[in-house]
Amino acid sequence: MALWRRSSSWLTSCSRAPAGIGGGNEAKVSPEVAPEDAAAEHEGRRAEAGDEERWSRLLPELLTDIVRRVDAGAERWPPRRDVVACACVCRRWRDAAVAVVRPPLECGRITFPSSLKQPGPRDAPMHCFIRRNKSTSTFYLYLSLTQALTDKGKFLLAARRFRHGAHTEYIISYDSDDLYPGSNSGVGKLRSDFLGTKFVMYDNQKPYDGAKSLKSRSSRRFATKQISPHVSGDNLEVGQVSYRFNFLKSRGPRRMHCSIQCPVGQGTASDPSKEKPPSTSSSLSLKNKAPRWHDHLQCWCLNFHGRVTVASVKNFQLVAPAGTSDPWGVGDEETVILQFGKIEDDAFTMDFRHPLSAYQAFAICLTSFGTKLACE
Repeated sequence: MALWRRSSSWLTSCSRAPAGIGGGNEAKVSPEVAPEDAAAEHEGRRAEAGDEERWSRLLPELLTDIVRRVDAGAERWPPRRDVVACACVCRRWRDAAVAVVRPPLECGRITFPSSLKQPGPRDAPMHCFIRRNKSTSTFYLYLSLTQALTDKGKFLLAARRFRHGAHTEYIISYDSDDLYPGSNSGVGKLRSDFLGTKFVMYDNQKPYDGAKSLKSRSSRRFATKQISPHVSGDNLEVGQVSYRFNFLKSRGPRRMHCSIQCPVGQGTASDPSKEKPPSTSSSLSLKNKAPRWHDHLQCWCLNFHGRVTVASVKNFQLVAPAGTSDPWGVGDEETVILQFGKIEDDAFTMDFRHPLSAYQAFAICLTSFGTKLACE
């Protein structure tokens, strides 16, 4: 027979409720946990705490060696989840994992969520793909696990498009099921103008000192304080993407220009919280690589090296203009920093490299979706 008692918490909440709500002075009751069940639960918590304490007592050298071996034996996902599991044991294991695992710039791998906002590899592009759901206006970014154009993939980020008056916003999140303004798992957002030709990219974490913040009604809807108490509630502007108007309707694909704020002197720690944000940043200018007209095929062509299979106005390659002085050494108009192209009706490849991060590349690719009558 279950034991019952008056719930003091319910009585407290009822006393604070407005008049007419909560049934007046009615006191409801809740089931009380039996003493033997409470004792068993307490013992279970003590045993769990004891196990965690024993794991945290490992010698630092032994702990580092264990994490290093796990990291070396997990080159790709899904085995890479073992590295994340090590970081979830306790704080000491997390610190050891952060110290051992190198960022994408050095190892070419994405391990922790923080890796999504760190520059990609320098020597070779990182292969990803995007899946679109037209009915829900959602987009999902995956890391390619094989050499195939699409596979099961490792989920990285998700975005959903919202209409706010004359503007369109994309909410970008770590959680594919939490894609709403005020999301606890949000990482940033993208906002367009009325014509859909100019976009501003925002980050909810301070990437560098002096980052420009957005203080508006829309920024208050994006509750970044719910993500981390150390992050400002403002959205920080980290880039702009614009499409050139084509009022004369001349032949040719869309023409893009991007200005992305990339911190100078980016550290190499796997966890950005372990290092101070760089004091300066530099604007990385990118433009779409001009395609050539193919007389035989009667279409504009770009060499995507087999990574794009379907002709589309959305396809593009971004390069840095020649002669631009930048601290990254990519201003040669030949090195493709980001390429995006269609492979199926609702599937697109996305390949990026240093100095762009996965988050920045994903946000730029989102600007390509949607009709742009003024640019085509």
